[in-house]
Amino acid sequence: MYTATGTRTIDKEQFVTEFTPLVKRIAYHMMTRLPASVQVDDLIQAGMIGLLDAINRYEGSYGRQFESYAAQRIRGSILDELREADWLPRSLRRKMRRIEAAINLLEQRNGCAPSEQELAEELNMPLDEYHEILQNARGAQLIYYEDFQQEDEEPFLDRLLVDAEGDPLNALLDENFRKLLIVAIDNLPPREKQVMGMHYEQEMNLREIGEVLGVSESRVCQLHTQAIARLRSRLRNS
Repeated sequence: MYTATGTRTIDKEQFVTEFTPLVKRIAYHMMTRLPASVQVDDLIQAGMIGLLDAINRYEGSYGRQFESYAAQRIRGSILDELREADWLPRSLRRKMRRIEAAINLLEQRNGCAPSEQELAEELNMPLDEYHEILQNARGAQLIYYEDFQQEDEEPFLDRLLVDAEGDPLNALLDENFRKLLIVAIDNLPPREKQVMGMHYEQEMNLREIGEVLGVSESRVCQLHTQAIARLRSRLRNS
């Protein structure tokens, strides 16, 4: 549709209808990395705000380019919403750090990746309780900003942003870090490595991965969280 001056106008309602499935797909994919306390409807609502923002701001041709642009705005809007909340409760984060410490101890002691049963025994807890921690901590991240600072230091990002050209993302994607991460992923137990590949490379959700592996969605969630714990343990010690 064009105006009298030849400027193209947009049917916003049509675009919202067309790209709402994109919002839902992104929201459900991001849910797999968040704690159970986060509601997918809240992510979708935040994503819709990002979609509307994309429709209002976009100035290029409307096709695949717009979809890529909209996806960025949708993810950004969801992340903005999540930054206002605590992704992982402190008590649960402490439990995950205990798991990471146990992983490191057993790897040093035995020279190989410990099994879930070995980790549960080292932590002096039933296997079911260990699995419950993994399930509840599905929002465990590979990197927390506090990993880069001591208790008496100013926040990591504040130090970086003193320089106007400092880019936190570039710091986190340091070439040496990337190499260490590649090696750590390659050394994951086969099933956990498979889960990470299907989720991050093929962008499959937990339900789809479970169907491929023949296990429940909750089991895939546990494997994903455990893989993150192994990676954090290895990277922190590197």
